[in-house]
Amino acid sequence: MNLIAFVRRTMVLIAVLLGIPLLLAGPQSTDSATVGLASDNVAPRGFISLFNGQDFTGWKVPAGDGGHWKVIDGVIDYDAESEAEGDKSLYHRQAYQDFVLRIDWRIKETPYVNPRIPYILPDGTHARDITGKPMTLALPDSDSGIYLRGAGKNQVNIWCWPIGSGEFYGYRMDKSMPPEVRAGVTPRHQADKPVGQWNRFEITLVGDRVTVVLNDIKVIDRAQLPGIAPSGPIALQHHGGKRNGKWNSPPSLVQFKNIFIKEL
Repeated sequence: MNLIAFVRRTMVLIAVLLGIPLLLAGPQSTDSATVGLASDNVAPRGFISLFNGQDFTGWKVPAGDGGHWKVIDGVIDYDAESEAEGDKSLYHRQAYQDFVLRIDWRIKETPYVNPRIPYILPDGTHARDITGKPMTLALPDSDSGIYLRGAGKNQVNIWCWPIGSGEFYGYRMDKSMPPEVRAGVTPRHQADKPVGQWNRFEITLVGDRVTVVLNDIKVIDRAQLPGIAPSGPIALQHHGGKRNGKWNSPPSLVQFKNIFIKEL
């Protein structure tokens, strides 16, 4: 018997004699990408949890959804195929003004290849080739986001674009906005983890200024969102659709957990 086996056998014997539960078999074979942890959805000090890990208490499931927004193993799971007639996104029932929002998210898979992903410059505009034609990439892509104060224009984007998640597409693409606004809502860094892994946003919204930290990296720093409503709900975005059984745009094949908010 080698030393490791001897130590393990001795520990088992001691555990049996003292009535201690056995934890020596090693970790169970579970997929950490899909199975929630026991500590998930428990709000840290100073925050409240918007998702209890069990059901949609406090949330408004779209009428006629058909069960496509669901809770599985302590996470909000979406397959991008809601049957709702109107807005298919998932809204929280309470309105918020100024806050810090923490939320974990992951993209499950990317079955759709997006042929029109732009090359985004630091000022928020799109790069062009020597003929003046916009430069685009064809890449696997899924798409969702977090609505702030209830409006899609105030969306913190989640997707697979090289620019990274965390931008505000609605403001960056609004040519009526000043150049400094469009540049401000363009991510400074690409901080996403690979598809299938969990990411964490910490979003701070005060007045019309927003900061986004993704996986401990600040990607948006006090960007201005002119015209944003003074209050409104948090929402998780639906995106994508099918034609003849095939995706015709990037689907929101996403999961969410650990949704915590602290009002300021």
